[in-house]
Amino acid sequence: MLRFLARRLGAAVVILLVLSFVVFFLQQVSPGDPARAYVGANASTATVDAEREQLGLDDPFFVQYGRFLAGAVTGDLGRSLRTRHAVTDDLQTYLPATAELVLAAFGLALVLAALFALSATRRWPGAAPLRGVLLVLASAPPFLLALVGIIVFFGRLGWLPAGGRGDYVDPGPTGMLVLDTLLHGQTDAFLDAVWHLVLPATVLAIAPAVAIGRIFRASLDGALETDYVRTARSKGLTERRVLAHHVVRNSVGPTLAMAGLQLGFMFAGVVVVEQVFSWPGIGNYLAASIPVADFPAIAGVTLVLGAVYVLTNTLVDLLQAVCDPRVVAE
Repeated sequence: MLRFLARRLGAAVVILLVLSFVVFFLQQVSPGDPARAYVGANASTATVDAEREQLGLDDPFFVQYGRFLAGAVTGDLGRSLRTRHAVTDDLQTYLPATAELVLAAFGLALVLAALFALSATRRWPGAAPLRGVLLVLASAPPFLLALVGIIVFFGRLGWLPAGGRGDYVDPGPTGMLVLDTLLHGQTDAFLDAVWHLVLPATVLAIAPAVAIGRIFRASLDGALETDYVRTARSKGLTERRVLAHHVVRNSVGPTLAMAGLQLGFMFAGVVVVEQVFSWPGIGNYLAASIPVADFPAIAGVTLVLGAVYVLTNTLVDLLQAVCDPRVVAE
């Protein structure tokens, strides 16, 4: 198990190093001058040259990359050319809102995936329309689902808000409004935060729910045809006990792998959803940074999202090893 853990962590480190190099290289070959972007378009050539020297942009490529990598390891991602704040401080401001949205959507996706798979495997009466609706919604792009959701549930029915996180100020300490208001016992603020979270989280959860549900259903169907399940049934175990103690556990491995992939994709796809719903997360921060060529901010967000994706899949590998010790021996 320790060797397996070391291999996975070593692979994660290598991937993150490659990601950092690619991000830095793309930043170097991208059009635009970071020094001029920092001092302003009307600055003199002498001012731009002085700023470029101060930022170390005249140093050799690998010297700049080494400085960039050392800063990333220590949490120094540079200073945003747009906000004039440290990128790390900006991420601390915007990342909790994104994490709250993605985690809520991921939890909802797991629930919908379980309903999708179990209803098909157990042939629950009346569940076919639910699966059909999920399949249709999953085929639509998230921005279209978001716009339709706003039109129907805000414009027509008036049931849900159109965007934002709510009218209450986050009391801290996590930056996740739902969790913080719950910890402080602010019932009205908690309900308001949940109410604002429902529509964007649902839009973000639909496609991952179907992807995870399909894998889970296929795994369940395969496990139900195995010899050990037939043996368990022949011993007189109820169908519920067979499903809970024999089928589900042996179906979790592939489902965990797909869930890890989908969680990473959700962090990437949240950019569009945040823009549509005016959600103050790193998606909006990134969208505002791209038009002005704010390279430090773009690189910082890319590295954070990449790290989340890699670490999530490393954690999934470890969970798979716990659920199925045969994975360690491979």
